[in-house]
Amino acid sequence: MDTATARPEGLFGWMEGLADPTRLRLLHVLDRHELGVAELCEVLQQPQSTVSRHLKVLSSQGWIEVRRHNQNRLYRMSEGIDPAARRLWKVARSESEGWATLHQDQLRLDRRLRDRRVDGDDFFAGAAGDWDRLRAEWYGTGFGTEALLALLPPEWTVADLGCGTGALAAALAPDVARVIGVDRSAHMLRSARRRTAGHPNVELRRGSLEELPLEDASCDAALLVLSLGWVDDPGRALAEAARVVRPGGRLALVDAVLHDDEAFRRRAGQVWPGFEPARVVQLLQAAGFRDATCRPLPPEPAAKGPALLIARARRP
Repeated sequence: MDTATARPEGLFGWMEGLADPTRLRLLHVLDRHELGVAELCEVLQQPQSTVSRHLKVLSSQGWIEVRRHNQNRLYRMSEGIDPAARRLWKVARSESEGWATLHQDQLRLDRRLRDRRVDGDDFFAGAAGDWDRLRAEWYGTGFGTEALLALLPPEWTVADLGCGTGALAAALAPDVARVIGVDRSAHMLRSARRRTAGHPNVELRRGSLEELPLEDASCDAALLVLSLGWVDDPGRALAEAARVVRPGGRLALVDAVLHDDEAFRRRAGQVWPGFEPARVVQLLQAAGFRDATCRPLPPEPAAKGPALLIARARRP
């Protein structure tokens, strides 16, 4: 607040707000927690009419703010409080810390907060068996993937090898610095360009996975998702992936588990009818990767094709 234009009326109002014991108690509680009127009545052991009257005063002076939640009004200390008022509050809070009444308020507040947790625990105890369905019904299913993508270092360059129509490249783009998609199919790349048009950090290149159009150690991570089974030489493709990943960089691979459905293999145009997990680990190690692991993925209920596996490895 500019002292040259300061007016004493504001100071008098703030001092009036802090001068009442009930309002001071309310501010101590609402400085740390957001509570409804009924909860504040329980904590302060005051009737609703009294609590509501003092809340109205504090709200008019800018000390607190309110928001609606379902049928309730929830109160908390205002985040936009005047800096001069904030300084005055810090002094009042410090000087009243030892007040025995506040200690009693805190004990009742702790009990109220424990009751809140019990209410939540009761809900989850009853909903545990149906929680996956409820969560999908309320929030959808995409947030889990978004949370995992948010774990990626934002400065990374990721190579999407065998990018197809660009679905993964588009999903990765908001969370990393750069995505380079490579595919040998001009038709796939046309679809990928349409899908990633709104992501200027996505670059698409046409090329073979066995001869990647990428510089040595130019990427922090590489993805091969449903692409290794379509190359003539999987070992060479993995060696190329190792070449373009920097030392310490990562590789993730998803492909089909070895299957004997020849009709599916021909329909999908696969060169290889999937891979055994142990074989994938051998190929990754031979390509120069370390700490390679591979495991089958649980088939999704609606999936009609072969089961999938997932592998990961690190370039030393």
